[in-house]
Amino acid sequence: MPLSATELTARLWDGIKPTDNSSSLCIVPPLDIEGLRRKNAAAIDLRLGRWFRTMRQTKVTEIPIADSRNEESISKEHYVRFNDNFVLHPGEFVIGITLEWLKLPFDLSAYVTGKSSWGRRGLIIETAAGIHPGFTGCLTLELANVGAAPIKLNPGMQICQVFFHEVKNDGRGSTTQFVGFRKPSLGHVKKDRVLSALSKRYFE
Repeated sequence: MPLSATELTARLWDGIKPTDNSSSLCIVPPLDIEGLRRKNAAAIDLRLGRWFRTMRQTKVTEIPIADSRNEESISKEHYVRFNDNFVLHPGEFVIGITLEWLKLPFDLSAYVTGKSSWGRRGLIIETAAGIHPGFTGCLTLELANVGAAPIKLNPGMQICQVFFHEVKNDGRGSTTQFVGFRKPSLGHVKKDRVLSALSKRYFE
């Protein structure tokens, strides 16, 4: 069950008092806690950051599993100022990042969803929604325009919402590959032990 507005505001670091409480949820820049209480929503709105990453279409013919090519060789990084925009045309896809830096305690996990006002305009916010306990970093957003008109993405605009819920944990955080990122990253796609075994058996 998602945390309520009251439970969220009780967990949030207020940006003034230092927090050494292992159950505190830290978001930087700090959010408007009083505004969250007035809104009484069960989610926190996050803003779009200034970094984007697109695929180099002239150099990429396919993306196989266990692709060993350097991220920079198949994709390009873009920096957009707060008073500028990134235009996402119909049918295009770009990786973005949240402006806010999050630090989840070990007993909270979360999931990110799009805002309905953007979805009704054809903007799909994410395809990888889960945020694991203990995650630290900015959230990567997979942005796709499935509508009929170009969409201007302005850094600083509210782009997504995050729901939090409690989990039973043994005091350890997740060890996912995206912890600590400040810029969008493609990450690594690897063959796991089962897929490797299946592939070997198939060719025997």
